[in-house]
Amino acid sequence: MARTRIKICCISSIEEARLAVKAGADALGLVGPMPSGPGTLDLDTIASLSRQIVPSVSRFLLSSDTTADGLIAAVDQAGTDTLQVVSPVEPDVLTQIRAHRPFVRLVQVLHVGGKETLSLARAYAHTADALLLDSGRPSAAIPELGGTGRTHDWEISAKIVADLVIPVFLAGGLTPDNAADAIRAVRPFGLDLCSGIRTYDRLDPVKLNAFIAAVHAA
Repeated sequence: MARTRIKICCISSIEEARLAVKAGADALGLVGPMPSGPGTLDLDTIASLSRQIVPSVSRFLLSSDTTADGLIAAVDQAGTDTLQVVSPVEPDVLTQIRAHRPFVRLVQVLHVGGKETLSLARAYAHTADALLLDSGRPSAAIPELGGTGRTHDWEISAKIVADLVIPVFLAGGLTPDNAADAIRAVRPFGLDLCSGIRTYDRLDPVKLNAFIAAVHAA
């Protein structure tokens, strides 16, 4: 099995970015304006952080915009190499972004509910470079689009991974204690987490190193 990639999300400062990179992160998530959730930053701050992160580490902009024009404008301003679309959008939106920004990698988030998530994953598989399976509630009165600290049904996630050829990241409620179980159950391309390695909303180096050690051991 190929090495499981590690994406550390909700990076809020260059100090957190350097801590995550030193620990062994393959990618960092920078959260743009959102209706809810931790670690949100304005796009100018994200652009400043992005310029200071070593090029070997992927920089994901998380955006809740739902239009191609809005998403393109956001990633242009942020200056990241990857755009993570956290809201449900029509697959054609990703097609439009790719036509105008072919060098930006596109990651579509799916918030895993029931078995219908599998058909949604198949619809996005032709337009996204990767999928990220999370545990939000985008239809809530105040949409939850990530950073919930909740797990979802990993059996559904495993079916999506087995069904698709594009990379799939697993998110939602991951911690140092369940990282190995998640890898064995789902076999994802990568793991993505935010709250599971934070203490009082700050990236915790002890939890971070424990998580990365658990992934490497698995």
